[in-house]
Amino acid sequence: MHLHILGICGTFMGGLALIARSAGHTVTGCDAGVYPPMSTQLQEQGIRLTEGFEADQLALKPDLFVVGNVVTRGNPLMEAILDQGLPYTSGPQWLGEHVLQGQHVLAVAGTHGKTTTSSMLAWILEHAGRQPNFLIGGIADDLQVSARYQADRSLFVIEADEYDTAFFDKRSKFVHYRPRTAILNNLEFDHADIFPDLAAIETQFHHLVRTIASQGRIIRPAIDTALDSVLARGCWTPVQTFGPDGLWQAHVGDHASHFEVTRQDDLIGTITWSLTGPHNRMNALAALAAAEHLGISPEAGVEALCAFKGVKRRMELRGTVNQVDVYDDFAHHPTAIATTLAGLRKQVGQRRILAVLEPRSNTMKLGAMASRLPDALSQADLVFCFGAASGKHALGWDPDQVLAPLGDRASSYSDLDKMVDAICRTAQPGDSVLVMSNGGFGGIHQKLLNGL
Repeated sequence: MHLHILGICGTFMGGLALIARSAGHTVTGCDAGVYPPMSTQLQEQGIRLTEGFEADQLALKPDLFVVGNVVTRGNPLMEAILDQGLPYTSGPQWLGEHVLQGQHVLAVAGTHGKTTTSSMLAWILEHAGRQPNFLIGGIADDLQVSARYQADRSLFVIEADEYDTAFFDKRSKFVHYRPRTAILNNLEFDHADIFPDLAAIETQFHHLVRTIASQGRIIRPAIDTALDSVLARGCWTPVQTFGPDGLWQAHVGDHASHFEVTRQDDLIGTITWSLTGPHNRMNALAALAAAEHLGISPEAGVEALCAFKGVKRRMELRGTVNQVDVYDDFAHHPTAIATTLAGLRKQVGQRRILAVLEPRSNTMKLGAMASRLPDALSQADLVFCFGAASGKHALGWDPDQVLAPLGDRASSYSDLDKMVDAICRTAQPGDSVLVMSNGGFGGIHQKLLNGL
């Protein structure tokens, strides 16, 4: 079958393209601003890419158009598909019907930690010789790629996003996956561009819960009021808990890089790694519990996580120049920003942290949670915010006004080069520069390293 994928350079759709190619399909695709590294990865797999969404792509005559959620009405190619009555489906629906059927799906859902937890789980399975299939929104050093599919393998780890499926299917992507093992990592308000409130997201999570078999397993933190609300609507699947007051717990000693794992108060082992923060310990517990559902002993899981190197763009050290460390992190929600800063603070002690923030997600641009930013950034010594009240990098809020509680610790810029120059002039030996964005941020990491 020939599939033509609209919006192919997104993380999910690009991974889906690689999976479809591995499944034996002919795959082509298009996107606006076809760009590496995804474009390079796709082309290396023999996938032909077209720039833009022009209607002349109908001449490719695919058997099916697979539509990503970046595509809206008014898109020239989509309008031509609709006008001519050609077959189309969404990416999540195609994946669910043509790949995930017959697989033991392990879905990782939640507002935060999906990529890291999915990567940990896939690595535990890989370390145990199970060779899982996976589709993850990032690349772990241990796995090397974000997506893999082998038809003769029956396990599939997937990062289960609650974002909407397509312009013609406003359900969350994850309702198409039908998991047997589901991690519900946490739940709070996000995606203000598509959800009016937390209750609307809880409804989507309950749609997911309704699809999980009675002989499956749900894994969730013991303390999370939003997830309590979700499961109170009905739950037909055994539930295991992790974290404080949970079945699985992490116990931290004097050194943050070591923690003991217990299950039902029985000591499993000690994880020693380079990852920081309590959020990663919670992610680890969830991954261990999910792996155990497949018969992998907790001891083997602990051994695997001791060798886990982390995920790109999750507190990734991009370089050190003149004793100044430059980190890259995907944090863009206030909770994730606060958690990331807390983890780095634990690591660097009293040394200065320069937080560099790009409020790029639709939720942050709209300003739905802008008022939470001063508290989220409180552990930073200095804050540099990229954006303005108007112009090319417009936000729906004034960064100077919102960050005013931080006083002269915070400054905002609408010119990237000027901000880079200010950071480089301010940075001192021993400082950590923490860049937080869910996008490329104009290549700021290399610009900082060059400037330093």
